[in-house]
Amino acid sequence: MTSLWQVLIGICGGFFGGLGMGGGTLLIPLLTIFLDFGQQLSQGINLVTFVVMAIFSLLIHAKNGMIESKGIGYIIFGGLVFTIIGAAGATIIPSVVLRKLFGAFLICLSIIEFTKALTMKTTKNLR
Repeated sequence: MTSLWQVLIGICGGFFGGLGMGGGTLLIPLLTIFLDFGQQLSQGINLVTFVVMAIFSLLIHAKNGMIESKGIGYIIFGGLVFTIIGAAGATIIPSVVLRKLFGAFLICLSIIEFTKALTMKTTKNLR
């Protein structure tokens, strides 16, 4: 039964990751809730799956001419520096604390996206 859950969770994470919605946003909670994986293990699994999804997404976006290379060096540099800091922090911070921080992050992200969606709808109606 566990392997069936793993397949279903992989499908959900891959589908939403392919849509650009961030598969890890869904994958990590599913792994921690339904499979009772620790936060660090779930984040590690997410990173491995992200690499695979990112490669395929990059190829598809490049094929469709949807990649802007201007200023990408700054983004890569900042991403690398804070990836190292974040990975080091994730190994030190207890799983329970990481789970709560990730939950708070998702709540904040949801509020921001919901507010943006309401603002866009209101702005479109004014035009």
